[in-house]
This record gives sequence, structure tokens and C-alpha cells, in this order.
Amino acid sequence: MHPTPAGRHRDGSPRVTRHPRPLHLAATSPSRLLRADQSSRCRQCGQPVHLYQRTDRRPIALHPAELPTAHVPEPCRWHLSGGIAHPHGDGSAWCRIPHAVLCPRRTPACPPGLRLEAIRRHLAVRTRRLIDTGNLAPLPPSSTAPSAGPRPPARPVVQILLVRYLAPGPLNSLRCVARTRHRHRCPRPVLSAGSPVGRWRLLPASPQHGQSALPDIPMALYDLSHLPHSEQLRWRAQRCPAHNAGSVADLALPGWEPFDPLAHAAHIHTRLPHSPAARGRAS
Repeated sequence: MHPTPAGRHRDGSPRVTRHPRPLHLAATSPSRLLRADQSSRCRQCGQPVHLYQRTDRRPIALHPAELPTAHVPEPCRWHLSGGIAHPHGDGSAWCRIPHAVLCPRRTPACPPGLRLEAIRRHLAVRTRRLIDTGNLAPLPPSSTAPSAGPRPPARPVVQILLVRYLAPGPLNSLRCVARTRHRHRCPRPVLSAGSPVGRWRLLPASPQHGQSALPDIPMALYDLSHLPHSEQLRWRAQRCPAHNAGSVADLALPGWEPFDPLAHAAHIHTRLPHSPAARGRAS
């Protein structure tokens, strides 16, 4: 019996060693995100999107493919520079377009042409296939029955470090943005069991610095001001307790938006929510 040569399998085939490629954040990069695996799926239609940071540091989901500039209305043209999405064309014959314009489950923000309508129909067929195979939940049917009380808002206002933010979705759906060892986004929620929780409160809808004044009306918000400073930083970074400390990179941008009473007037609720998650936490 002959010994197996070094660097080869028992059948004599060469043994290939794959070395992991480390990824680092460049000190001069305007974005904190690693540009590897910066993709996600639309929550409404299930289609793939590419996530980028805008010039105002807010995230935007762009359609994965470039489109001819002549087929895209001017208000919907975007281009990328240094990993940042800019809301206009760069003078080339190609541009990027927000996914919200092509999402078959949304009303387009700008008038689509024939080319964009064809893409919307193609995405609608793919969305229907996802629903038929059970990979996407269908839209809930509209109900006119009166509810027992106000439900938690779909996009609540959260007060962190005395600054108010508009959440990207319900509190129990906020997902950690950290990157795991397997190069996937962490599946753990920010509002995890066993960690300190906030309190629903009715506070005046007073404007913040640089915002226009509104009538002094009460609004329901999820207040975290009583939590320790480290916990509030964790919420603002949109991380789970397991990724609260350490130098793990983010795979997505936190979805917080600075709350503006005028721009986000549709998300102002004057009554505290009544739900199992909110009982006993209002003050």
C-alpha cells in the first residue's frame, strides 16, 4: 500500500485548498457597508433588490439591473458613485431605478412608460409564482369589521437618546443588520426576549431642531429614554444583543428615518396601541 502523496486525495486527484477572502471596511469609504452580498428581497413582492445608502444616509432599494436612460423618467433616475446612490442621472446611457417604481404591489411614484410597465408585468408573474409555491404570503383581504382597539402602528415613532425616529416597520419585525460568519444577515430581532423594553407614551408632537412647528397635539411613541445608554445605542444601530458589542460589520443599513411631524404626519397616532405586546408598558 502506497502512502497518499501530500496535497492529493486517496484517488490521486489534487486537493484544492480554498482560502477565505477577508473583507474590510475602507477608511475612506463613504458607506459603512461591505459591498459583498448587499442584496435583499422586497417584503411585499419577494423580488430581489440591491441595497445602497443615499446622500442623506438613508437606505434605498434599487432594481438589480441597469436600464436605458431613455426609458426611465427623469425623476426616477439614479446612479452610483463610491457606493452611494445619487438621485439623478450621471449623463450616461444607463441608470438605476428604485424598486418601488417597479414593484407590482405598489403604486408607482412616477408615470411608467411601456418598457417599465413590461418589467412590472414580468415581476408580477414571478410574484404570483412565489405565492402559488408558498414562498410568499398573499395580501391579506380587506376587512370592514370594527377592531377591538387601536393596533400597534405599522411604522411607530421611537424615541432614542431623546431623538425621535420613524421605524421601518413594526417593532417586532425589526431585524438585526449585523453580518454573520456565513455572510448572511443576522436573523435575530432587535426586540429580543429578556432584554429591556421601552414604554408606549403619549407625548406632544413637538418639532425637533430645524423642523416646522405643529399644533401641540399628543402622539403615541415608543420611548426608550429610560433604558441604559448602551441599550439605546444598540437600538439606534439596529442590532440584536448578541451583536451589540464587537467589530462585526453591518450587512444592511439601519432603517431609522429622522421623524418629521410634517413629512410623516400620516404616522402620527393620538391613541396608545392596545395589543398583548403593549399591555403593561404604557405610561
